[in-house]
Amino acid sequence: MLSRVAYSIYWMNRYMERAENYARFISVNFNLSLDLPAEVPEQWEPLIIATADDELFLKHYDTPSRVNVVYFMTFDAHNPNSILSNLYYARENARSIRESISKEMWEHINQFYWKVKDLSTVKDLDMNALQEFFNEVKMGSQLFFGIVDSTITRGEGWNFGRVGRFLERADKTSRCVDMKNFQALPGEEAAGSPLDILQWSSVLKAASAYNMFRQQYNAITPVNIVEFLLLDRKFPRSVMYCIRQAELSLYEISGSPVGVLTNMAERKIGKLRSELEFIDVQEIFDFGLHEYIDSFQTKDNDIAAEVYNTFFALKPIENQ
Repeated sequence: MLSRVAYSIYWMNRYMERAENYARFISVNFNLSLDLPAEVPEQWEPLIIATADDELFLKHYDTPSRVNVVYFMTFDAHNPNSILSNLYYARENARSIRESISKEMWEHINQFYWKVKDLSTVKDLDMNALQEFFNEVKMGSQLFFGIVDSTITRGEGWNFGRVGRFLERADKTSRCVDMKNFQALPGEEAAGSPLDILQWSSVLKAASAYNMFRQQYNAITPVNIVEFLLLDRKFPRSVMYCIRQAELSLYEISGSPVGVLTNMAERKIGKLRSELEFIDVQEIFDFGLHEYIDSFQTKDNDIAAEVYNTFFALKPIENQ
């Protein structure tokens, strides 16, 4: 497969996954604001801090109000990570490789983008309309990945897409957990209070993990939630699961047996997967939850850089 085609497939999947996760973050924060006691103010700044978009946000907006943050993360063309921007980039990547993807993939991603584009021009969407919109974004992204898995041969292209999707999902799940670190507990509230549990529950809901978590754990506690979202081996949005799936696809691409390292991308992702397998959740809290997640995101980005260097970067021609 041409590296140009593989690169577009990789990023098309990352952008679609990123759009879905931004819709998750905003939608759950909407629901959380409805459940908060009357005396507790809404908190929208944690979203832009957790997604590392706060510096760009402050260049264009004065305050992190609900209206400003929602528009910035949803429709703002100045924000390369907004839902609309992600769908635009995903569509452009798909358009450039239409001959290498299925007809159903192209039709869906093209229609999906224009639907969101048309809504971006609508003024004064109320909360109910916005909630329905974010649900449609989530379902549209999930439908896209369902179409991919139903119409694409399990070859290099499919595996490059999986690497992009799961590296992106691992990063966003970690940011979802990290968001709790930026949510303030006002007044007399403390860890373990009803408000604290409400905020932690919203973290589970942002990852569509609430029902599966309750089937596995009896109590909603920070330790249990972090263990489930970071270290669970079977939940499809957990960090551990995502890194393992991306690693398996890298082995499929290189054609080497699992465990036989042939490039730096496989070496780095194998090391990170091993760390996740053997770390205990209490070690994460002892290290510092925010510090651990920050370290993980750096390693996840390093893996993405090595994937680029190994498979996509132009190699210099050496004199023989």
